[in-house]
Amino acid sequence: MNKLDQFTAPTKRDWNYADLDGHLLQLLVAVVEEGTITGAAQRLGVTQSAVSHVLDKLRVITGNPLFVKSGRGIVATAHAEQLVHKARELLTALEGFATCGEFDPARWRCTFTIAANDFQREVLLPPLMAWLRRQAPGVVLRVIASNIPSLDMLRQEHCQLVISPRPPDGGDVMQKRLFEDDYCVYFDASQRDAPRSLAEYLAAQHITVLYEPRRPLDLDQWLSSQGIARNFQVLVPGLAALPAFVRGTQLLATAPSLLHQHLFKDLSQANTPMPCPKMPMYMVWHKRYQDDPSHRWLRSGLGQISLQVMGDTAPVVAGQPCDLS
Repeated sequence: MNKLDQFTAPTKRDWNYADLDGHLLQLLVAVVEEGTITGAAQRLGVTQSAVSHVLDKLRVITGNPLFVKSGRGIVATAHAEQLVHKARELLTALEGFATCGEFDPARWRCTFTIAANDFQREVLLPPLMAWLRRQAPGVVLRVIASNIPSLDMLRQEHCQLVISPRPPDGGDVMQKRLFEDDYCVYFDASQRDAPRSLAEYLAAQHITVLYEPRRPLDLDQWLSSQGIARNFQVLVPGLAALPAFVRGTQLLATAPSLLHQHLFKDLSQANTPMPCPKMPMYMVWHKRYQDDPSHRWLRSGLGQISLQVMGDTAPVVAGQPCDLS
């Protein structure tokens, strides 16, 4: 039985600060982030009634309702929002307490959340997951969409790591460049030939990505700044949607070359007919994790995996640390 299922709601006279533990703190964070009892229960692997019972206990301990109903979900009170920031700090301290000796990945137990978009989810995260299964089988990898990443994602610990070509800039976050990728032109060779010149490229119909709220790819912004105007026929919210529209059409898609090994593997590719800047990729984390041994270990592994993806090193194995702090 999960420990959360063992709790019963206390009365006020039962209150003691010693009743607080990591399980209660994890639940508070989960309910705030998921916005529903059901979502928090699924995330923690417990029953909805267990979540409700623990919330009752937290309400008594804190003397605050913590959550109010809003539509089909619940919304944290201002007091709960304050408490969840402290809860995250305490959970980090508890994890540090448990791993204060020599870090052993095989004994690491946690859910590690990474914010990433479709390119990173396709190219980097599957090999990272396979590496974790070998080295740290107790780690659950949770992946959320980063879209255009914000500082709050890290400050409020919606995730422990962001992987993005657009790292948010702040004095309390750290970043490390993982690699750079070239752009290329993708097309369906059964429908058309590769553009042989800039004129042919500009005369073609194109598809590209437009993130919300109306944020284009960095490449598209750069081309526009150079006066290179293309005829866009389709705008999609992410790179993963591009291939389906290119197949069977004469559309051109200009996207990172590494995707030719993954999402775009059934399409043909050609060099861009004009010089283009490379697409960088960064990992970004909050400085609270800068010296955390488990976080440093995972960052090192991701750094090695990124080199492997670019073909610059052998597969990642145990005992080969890489200083990417």
